[in-house]
Amino acid sequence: MKILLIGEYSNVHNTLAKGLRELGHQVTVASDGDSWKNYPRDIDLSREPGHRIKFIWRLIKALPRMRGYDVVQIINPMFLELKAERIMPIYKYLRRNNRKVAMGSFGMDYYWVSVNSQIRPLRYSDFNFGDKPRTDEQAQIYRDEWICTPKQELNMYIAKDCDGIPACLYEYWATYREIPQLRNKMRFIPLPIVMPDIYHTTFYGGPLKLFVGISKGRSAYKGTDIMLSAAQALKEKYPDKLELRIAEGVPFDEYQRMMDGSDAILDQLYSYTPSMNSLLAMSKGIIVIGGGEPENYEILGETELRPIINVQPNYQSVYDELEQLILHPERISDLKKQSVEYIRRHHDYLKVAEQYISFYQKL
Repeated sequence: MKILLIGEYSNVHNTLAKGLRELGHQVTVASDGDSWKNYPRDIDLSREPGHRIKFIWRLIKALPRMRGYDVVQIINPMFLELKAERIMPIYKYLRRNNRKVAMGSFGMDYYWVSVNSQIRPLRYSDFNFGDKPRTDEQAQIYRDEWICTPKQELNMYIAKDCDGIPACLYEYWATYREIPQLRNKMRFIPLPIVMPDIYHTTFYGGPLKLFVGISKGRSAYKGTDIMLSAAQALKEKYPDKLELRIAEGVPFDEYQRMMDGSDAILDQLYSYTPSMNSLLAMSKGIIVIGGGEPENYEILGETELRPIINVQPNYQSVYDELEQLILHPERISDLKKQSVEYIRRHHDYLKVAEQYISFYQKL
């Protein structure tokens, strides 16, 4: 098949492309590299601040290279660094000039915002704690961006018009399933990970090496501030048993180097499931302390492995779970081994690419 992947979040499309190519398919990735993370791509759609005309010209020159594909997959309705009303004609151009179009449910969009703010099918999310909506500043900013705006109109149009909607996390799948007219378009497909050549599954003692990655401007929204605060409190309590490694707003390659050699990572306080960064850490034998709710294992059909130290979305839960790991280092090697096996079973990039091909063939 000839496949075009447009947009990038946390190296998902670049990794998927690698798997699809190894299965014999012709794949082009067009993206901005996920901004400062600068992931690889075939067509560069990056936009420099203050250079709108230059970006428009770059996009116009790229459009002829986006025709004639069997499948075009956009990572999000806002798949370009343009206003929603300017993306609409480009989406229609892609629709006219290619066979099938899939819209990824891979992150922030209208349905994620509105369903979890109003219907609230999840016990907690970026927009609710139980029956109560989240009131922090970033959550409200996203509501203002997506509800009753051109972004909502664009998202609803593409969701109705496209051929299929792959969701990469349980919570995105569960959210879109709340919209009856979209259920038949939905398919849950795990995130793809390339297993590293070197990984470590044995803990030799010494302090627990704990890694915390902080995204620019999203620390409170993702709960990293709470997780880091708990870790810092435990560092004071157990100075000889805990070593903290903190990365903030660094490019992907540097982030990787800083993560390597860690024993555990704190990530995604408000998630049911591990993110791309968490999964990458697990592939290296690093224990994830974050989202590992029962629904995550159920949707994968996993009945044996439980490598993720699941925390509830509050300070005390993070503190307690991390303290238990510090005080019981005999657990560490087993959790590391389970983490690697979990990625092999469910997130190997070739297995995931095969699932995408099956999905594309049924569109």
